[in-house]
Amino acid sequence: MAKKAKKTEKTDKTKKKSGKNKPEKIVLKELKDSSEKQPKSPMPAQHQARPGLESKINPKPEFLAPNYKGAGKLKDKVALITGGDSGIGRSVAVLFAREGADVAIVYLPEEQSDAEETAKHIENENRRCLLISGDVKKADFCRKAVEKTVKEFGKLDILVNNAAFQQHQKSLEDVSDAQWEKTFQTNIFGYFYMAKAALKHLKKGGAIINTGSITGLEGSKDLLDYSSTKGAIHAFTKSLAQNLVEKEIRVNCVAPGPVWTPLNVVDKPAKEVAKFGADTPMKRPAQPEEIAPAYVFFASDADSSYITGEVLTLLGGETAAG
Repeated sequence: MAKKAKKTEKTDKTKKKSGKNKPEKIVLKELKDSSEKQPKSPMPAQHQARPGLESKINPKPEFLAPNYKGAGKLKDKVALITGGDSGIGRSVAVLFAREGADVAIVYLPEEQSDAEETAKHIENENRRCLLISGDVKKADFCRKAVEKTVKEFGKLDILVNNAAFQQHQKSLEDVSDAQWEKTFQTNIFGYFYMAKAALKHLKKGGAIINTGSITGLEGSKDLLDYSSTKGAIHAFTKSLAQNLVEKEIRVNCVAPGPVWTPLNVVDKPAKEVAKFGADTPMKRPAQPEEIAPAYVFFASDADSSYITGEVLTLLGGETAAG
């Protein structure tokens, strides 16, 4: 795995060289086109095999945030984002780059094509991107991912724990031991492993941002294991924030409602995917670009220097959250 990651990193540097000076007017045109699309329910019925690719979703999730203007809030910072190849992670990576950060993204080997697309957009923001493929369920991989990031960029300022696994089941009896273990290993063990590995590199003003979920606050009858891990993430956030406050490292969590990402297209039957998010007050799922600015807020010392241990819900108009 390490050999493959090294080859990928070299490819990214070559890509950066050729794509760094992309004319500004082309980038702006891409952003303008993105702003014309909005999610509507029902979505087209669709389903993908795991882990799913953003490139195959119809309509494509919107992640470029054309109306978001960078202000140098993360100038010369270095961020590591798990699950950064697609969905919320991809949009967060792009906005971090727009704010001046270099970004390393972690993803599964099967998601290589999505990761390369994310890297291209980071480089279009004139920042560097490091691609690291592997599985956050493994503590050793998490340690190596952090070390590769620090070796490439010289430091680490921001960790975003975002990788997730979910699988709907109608009853407790349908949740296998293997599924329960995989969900916990990915969704909370991986967060712990990454945070522990990152801690020795994070300095005063550093930030850890975790991705929670409304299901971790209200529960979900068909997502028993996933909801349990998201509740654990919320508690982990608050506990770690207390643990690190004297070191002046802030820890916060973004807990969204439904968001249009590959996670849901692989998890539900095609007909249910079509109705995804329709039960929110806004009658639609969020686009990743509508969630990502919250991560910039928590990453930026200029915006949230007095904020730690918070769980921010983004629910499309829903006002009750547990």
